[in-house]
Parts: sequence; structure tokens; C-alpha cells
Amino acid sequence: MGVCYIFASLACGWTPPVGPGDLVVAADAGYLRLNGVKPDLVVGDFDSLGFVPEGEGVVRHPARKDDTDTLLAVRLGLARGCRTFAILGGLGGRLDHTLANIQTLAYLSARGARGCLVGAEETALMLDGGSIRFAAGLSGAISVFAYGAPARGVTEEGLEYPLDRATLSPDYPLGVSNAFSGSPARISVEEGRLLIVWNGRPEDTDFFL
Repeated sequence: MGVCYIFASLACGWTPPVGPGDLVVAADAGYLRLNGVKPDLVVGDFDSLGFVPEGEGVVRHPARKDDTDTLLAVRLGLARGCRTFAILGGLGGRLDHTLANIQTLAYLSARGARGCLVGAEETALMLDGGSIRFAAGLSGAISVFAYGAPARGVTEEGLEYPLDRATLSPDYPLGVSNAFSGSPARISVEEGRLLIVWNGRPEDTDFFL
């Protein structure tokens, strides 16, 4: 299965490169953010949208539930075999929803999948071991945080402030406010999870490869 693109409620100004085999899911009010992209599924309780869309791909849930609409969309993607997720409109707006979406990235990571959140100006992804590469020519800020537990063996190459197999703690923000240098960059972690936030888009990286 390809990439699962989930449209959440906030506008992010990014049109995903949907290709054959990809899955597009609108989560509740994300139905209003499709901008011409055809969804395969529309899911939620539709309290934010204010009406229930018509069509065979509509999956309605009661308003009193444990899962957020975004997590419901993630569950659908996992059930259909997706292992790479991009949640559009997943950053910004209400802080509690942003935190819930970050936890959703951890939910994906715990199930052997990976995800990113795309906001109006920033993208966030969770790296659970391994590495992520960034293209040359980038500028702006990039921050790295240990998530949930210490992250060990953290290496940052090609950025203004490099790290070499450092340990980051979830209660000390050592990795905040680094910057791209214009060179190709790479961030890796040997053990633990990293939340990486930068001023850019998923296509700045090898995330979809």
C-alpha cells in the first residue's frame, strides 16, 4: 500500500503528491480542505463539519467516543495496509489537538508505521530509530526533541549545530532552534524516539522514499 494522506480540519496550503496506490481520507471538517483532491474515505462524527457527506466511502461514528477523528482516520489507513502517513492540517490551532496529533504519531510508531504532521508553515515527524535526510538548499529553523523517554545516539549532520551520538532527554530541550546551513542534512537516532519539527514540507526529506 502507498501513502495515507489524511486531511484534518486546518488549512495547511500543501497539495499532497497523491499517486496510484495511495489512500486519501478526510477526517470530519477535513472534508472542506480537500481542494479538489478526491477522498477514498470520509470519517468522523461530523460535529465539526455540520453535515454528513453522501457516498459509499463515508464512515460515521458517534460523537461520544474515545478516538479523535484523526485517529479514526489513522486506524482506517492501518487496516488497509498503509505504513506511511501524512496528516495535513495537523499542526496549529488548538494546542490540545496538536498534542493529540503528536501522540497519534507515537501511536503509528508503536505499530511499525511512520507519520508526519503538515501545518501552514511547519512540518513535524517522529523518528523511531534510523535516520531522516534533508535536501540541500534549505533554510530556517529545525528542532529535535526526545519523545517519551531518552533518545540515545542522536547525530545531527549538516546543520548549524551538529551533534555526535548525543543523548537527548524528554525533560531538557537541548535540541530546540537549530538551523539549516544550506548543506544536505541528516538526523539519526540509535535508540528511542525523536520528534523533529522544521520550517518546511515533507518533500524536503526522504520521508516518502
